[in-house]
Amino acid sequence: MKSGLEKRLRHRFGKAVHDWGMIKDKDRILVGISGGRDSLTLLQILFIQEKIAPVKFDIVPVHIDPGFEGSFAKDLEKYVLEKYKGQHFKPLQVEYTDYGPRAHSKAERENPCFLCARMRRTRLFEIAEEQGCKKIALGHNKDDIIETLFINMFYAGKIAAMKPRQSFFSGAIDIIRPLSYVEKKDIILFSNMQKTPVFVNNCPSANSTKRSEIRSMLESLYITNKNIKGNIFRAMGNIASDYLLEIEND
Repeated sequence: MKSGLEKRLRHRFGKAVHDWGMIKDKDRILVGISGGRDSLTLLQILFIQEKIAPVKFDIVPVHIDPGFEGSFAKDLEKYVLEKYKGQHFKPLQVEYTDYGPRAHSKAERENPCFLCARMRRTRLFEIAEEQGCKKIALGHNKDDIIETLFINMFYAGKIAAMKPRQSFFSGAIDIIRPLSYVEKKDIILFSNMQKTPVFVNNCPSANSTKRSEIRSMLESLYITNKNIKGNIFRAMGNIASDYLLEIEND
């Protein structure tokens, strides 16, 4: 019997997929698995939907190991294999890299997270092509999208965020984010309910990023007014362009 939480997650997942035309019949979808709650929740809901959806699609889970000491890649691979044992799916593909240490080298200290993420994203594009996948599904949620908006405003001087669906290489491949309408707190609750293991992020910058600073700021605002998060999210699709500045770049 489905819980109210699972129904809410699946409803918001389905609405995002419908609103943005994320999944079509016979799609082959690479699912980026970081090992965090978001990506593992995404994988689980995709498997649930794959059984009942009116369209048929294949799931190809992939983990890019950044190469830090204390890697949990083998434990993650074992968990996914046991979790979906006996079901029709392609086992988790693990790619071992040195992207993390390279991004944290002395020459790249200014923004290691950006460089590491870019290299991992590039490799996901390559694997998608190798596996015949036209879609890459990532576990970004509603909170991630809002945080990205503020990161870009504060540190890049532009108004931009992540779209639930984005096309690359002239439409050859799409990145989709089926959890775009799901709040982080619901993902945490669902993970706890499912007893999903916690794979600890062993990146040395994990707790000292610009994203964590933005998250703390936003959480303090959400406490003061329960409508703020929803208003920010809606504002990204309600642009009053006549009231924005037109400034030439220096």
